[in-house]
Amino acid sequence: MIITDTHAHLYSEAFDDDRDAMVQRALDAGVKRFFIPAIDSTYTRAMLDLEASYLENVFLMMGLHPTHVNENYKQELAHVEEWLSKRKFYAVGEIGIDLYWDKTFLKQQQEAFVYQIRLAKKYKLPIVIHSRDSFDEIFEILEQENGKDLFGIFHCFTGTKEQAKRAISYNMKLGIGGVVTFKNGKIDQFLGNIDLEHVVLETDSPYLAPVPYRGKRNESSYIIKVLEKLSHIYGRPVEEIAAITTENSKHVFGI
Repeated sequence: MIITDTHAHLYSEAFDDDRDAMVQRALDAGVKRFFIPAIDSTYTRAMLDLEASYLENVFLMMGLHPTHVNENYKQELAHVEEWLSKRKFYAVGEIGIDLYWDKTFLKQQQEAFVYQIRLAKKYKLPIVIHSRDSFDEIFEILEQENGKDLFGIFHCFTGTKEQAKRAISYNMKLGIGGVVTFKNGKIDQFLGNIDLEHVVLETDSPYLAPVPYRGKRNESSYIIKVLEKLSHIYGRPVEEIAAITTENSKHVFGI
């Protein structure tokens, strides 16, 4: 069984004390593919080091995270563009809009999102979208940029059934992680009505650990709990869910 974690910050400081052991636990659990989102330029070196340690398993994205869009965002976007021009990445991400923490830089977040979508189109790459408290703003931009060259993943999807269908209409997969195991997560109530071809798995490690680890540091091996929940929702074996979602991830990332 090959499981794909389409979104994990394995370079995070949260893993500095036991990173190799944590990755080994995931490998032992069947997680063989880790797609690694960027945050900003301060993490680029850590991402490259992680990749060098796990060349067969780790696949990097490049992008500017919306919560890190501030006064120097144009400098950060130049960093993203420079790196995309000089080596292979598998997505532009994570990018998008976050209105949960701070609305101060909304205009700049919108500008950075559009800019990075266009970079993704230039390099024929998927986008990986961060959309916290910002579905309307995200959809407005996706509508503007819609086309065959727009595709990717709605990371950590926590919207409604209607929002799920709209996301899918823009060639987006739904990134399903620990929230699907939460009692108040709500997406478990309609997810079974969404065809599995539109779903990929993720952890967002070290964040959003699934039940029974909720509130603790998340890690990629815990994706098994997400798989088990989807197996229950869809009434299909864990191995089948793993195979379908891994195949879906290959359609997105091209590998």
